[in-house]
Amino acid sequence: MDAAELGKRIKEARLARKMTQSEVVGDFITRNMLSQIEGGTATPSIRTLEYLCEVLNVPMKQLVVDSPEDELDLLLRAKGLLSKGEYARTIELCRGYPKELSDEFCAILARACLGNARKEAAQGNLKEAAALTESALDHSQKGIYANDTLKTEALLFLNEVAEKLSSYYLKRIGENSGAGSENH
Repeated sequence: MDAAELGKRIKEARLARKMTQSEVVGDFITRNMLSQIEGGTATPSIRTLEYLCEVLNVPMKQLVVDSPEDELDLLLRAKGLLSKGEYARTIELCRGYPKELSDEFCAILARACLGNARKEAAQGNLKEAAALTESALDHSQKGIYANDTLKTEALLFLNEVAEKLSSYYLKRIGENSGAGSENH
């Protein structure tokens, strides 16, 4: 794998975790070095690569996969996790998916995000459920496996989550308005 592709995958993993370069580097490497690695002008040492994988919480194989067999294996593992209902693990495995199989991975991610959104909503994590549902919507419309049925399902679920969030915030506003007027 060339330095440019490796750098791109590292950057995609960092962005997927919503981390800045400064948050990633800590005391291990400089932000400038990470910028060079992500830009493909520098190649990280194995020790640096191990550090980045740990901080970004991604398996090294995900960053350095470069043979079609490895990419196919990654796809098969993702499908297996999805079929078992292990949505969060499926999403984690699919981060930084190989561009050659982007259509397949987008289809898997759409289903995994929606499944995980339902789990989060059932646990009361409505903001996370909404974010995951939006990701499902986005992935459901990419590639040759774009799926309008899944898009509709995600939109309906997002509406449910939005109604629950709206009710929650209206209740909070009412509680705080009532408390504030009693004190005056």
